[in-house]
Amino acid sequence: MIVILKKGATEPAINEFVEEVKQKGLGVHISTGVDKTIIGLLGDTSKLVPEDFLANDIVETAERVSAPYKMASRSFHPENTVVCIGTGQSGVIECKIGDGKTVPVIAGPCAVETEDQIMNAAFAVKKAGARILRGGAYKPRTSPYSFQGLGKEGIKLLEKAKKETGLPICTELMAISELKNFENVDLIQVGARNFQNFDLLKELGKFNKPVLLKRGLSGTINELLMSAEYIMANGNENVILCERGIRTYDGYTRNCLDVSAVPYLHKVSHLPVVIDPSHACGIRWMVGTLAQSAVAAGADGLEIEVHCCPEKAWSDASQQLPPSQFEELMIKLGKYAAVEGKTM
Repeated sequence: MIVILKKGATEPAINEFVEEVKQKGLGVHISTGVDKTIIGLLGDTSKLVPEDFLANDIVETAERVSAPYKMASRSFHPENTVVCIGTGQSGVIECKIGDGKTVPVIAGPCAVETEDQIMNAAFAVKKAGARILRGGAYKPRTSPYSFQGLGKEGIKLLEKAKKETGLPICTELMAISELKNFENVDLIQVGARNFQNFDLLKELGKFNKPVLLKRGLSGTINELLMSAEYIMANGNENVILCERGIRTYDGYTRNCLDVSAVPYLHKVSHLPVVIDPSHACGIRWMVGTLAQSAVAAGADGLEIEVHCCPEKAWSDASQQLPPSQFEELMIKLGKYAAVEGKTM
């Protein structure tokens, strides 16, 4: 349920109202916009009558929210959420996702392999205009015999690349037990295979780091938003949604990119939406076209895999762009973004 307060409601009156709501055993989420303040009621509101709140002088209206997700809903939070990545201190670049002015690109190799490999990739993607460095230290692989990542050592190499380039770093978390190694990671990625690992999501809600939440291989939009709700309900509202392709009956690409997810998510949720064209198709020559469609659809950012020598990559060689192609793509994407009045 949401309660919309009248314009000009005083802070003491709002605080008194919030305390009354809390005494009913409900949680409260306050969203203050330019024109209105919205109080979101969290918990079992089935026995509450919306009209009863109108007796309070500061209440303009009250209504039920039909969506099962609350904190991720635009009804609870009409203004777009802007997630800040990086500190802006000690040489680390600050990047904003969801500001409506920029389309930041998260770029780097699928997996961290060696120090030279990640360092070369980091400098290459920064030169081309990427704002965040990605690289998998822990790799969820279909086959147990495939390269599983360097683990903690991979995190250390990413931290070194961050220090050398100033780029914030993004890498995937697979297990709660590894969370202690992510203190210096700027953006924690939850992969498609873990997007409904609810225990993991709860812990990330208690961890003060932005989260890039990927849609599951067969996940619905509602399931993606409910997974975001798990993180937000546990205290962390810095969530970025990521569309990375879903499985369909056709197999000509690795997955099928659901571009329509971008405008729909923007309609029902205030959270930023990023598209990963690399995993969506799994084919190098298609990545650029899908990235362009993502910008045209209004995506708040992109995640693109880049490797200095893709043919020798230890994982996902077929979808990673060499730096020269990535640089060309960034120039082209800049033109697409300019049409929408944005920059990369």
